[in-house]
Amino acid sequence: MVTLVLATDLYSQQANLLETGGPSKSTSSTSVPAELTIVSYNIRWRAGDQLKQIANWLKKKQPAVIALQEVDRARQRPGRANTARALAEQLGMFYAWAAPPSVKATDEEETGVELLSPYPIKDAARIVLPNQGPGGRSRVALGATIKMGKMDVRVYSVHAENRMAELKKVEQLNAVLADLDRRPKSTPAIVMGDFNTWEPAMVDRAREVFTKAGFITPFPDGRATFQRKIVFYNLELKLDWIWLRGLESKSFDIDRSFTVSDHFPLSTTVTLKQNGEPSVDDSPK
Repeated sequence: MVTLVLATDLYSQQANLLETGGPSKSTSSTSVPAELTIVSYNIRWRAGDQLKQIANWLKKKQPAVIALQEVDRARQRPGRANTARALAEQLGMFYAWAAPPSVKATDEEETGVELLSPYPIKDAARIVLPNQGPGGRSRVALGATIKMGKMDVRVYSVHAENRMAELKKVEQLNAVLADLDRRPKSTPAIVMGDFNTWEPAMVDRAREVFTKAGFITPFPDGRATFQRKIVFYNLELKLDWIWLRGLESKSFDIDRSFTVSDHFPLSTTVTLKQNGEPSVDDSPK
């Protein structure tokens, strides 16, 4: 059973838009495994049986860290279910979830982002991203520190705006890195999620931002992470990312066979860099 714990919202008056919880006792080992699996997936507000499919897929991966985007809580479309907590319960994991502020008081609660791990999650921070999208809507990122034995890793789940000028999107990514800058440079970090880099030039900008900040990614720029059929045409775009600092990727995958969402789940198996120094960008372009 997952115990609900409400955390203090540091960014707005809507304190209920940041939620954390977890099992009464961690089921994970206190030792750090040699290799860790990291997953990022935009689930496009799946619920019910589809949420169970996602949980089963995740269980097979045995991930140490999961970042999800478009996770509903109390909206009409999932039958007012708290899908963030439901997924954590199915996986037996700790979790944190955050959503952006509503445009109007009468709006339904917005879809949010989530982090899950079998390891304890602390210092969760809801980051309302700068620059509003159509109709004044906002987007958020969620940062948290995951305790893996004696190792702290700062992780982020990001859902950036898709209908916005490129430079404003860059400002949204920089807002996430600004939170990370409050921590020592030696802190291992993972920034992942749906960056909505549908323009080729924005793919280049995202790589520039994170490479400059000392991150690497094993995922090539030209590999699509999103697919939607439009009449007789399959639209494929590079929207989703996993960026690593202080960790090295041993393998990676975009699972195109898992089609519950219009995004594909990304995963990478990583090891902690022994010297703890920021990674050198030798990732594929």
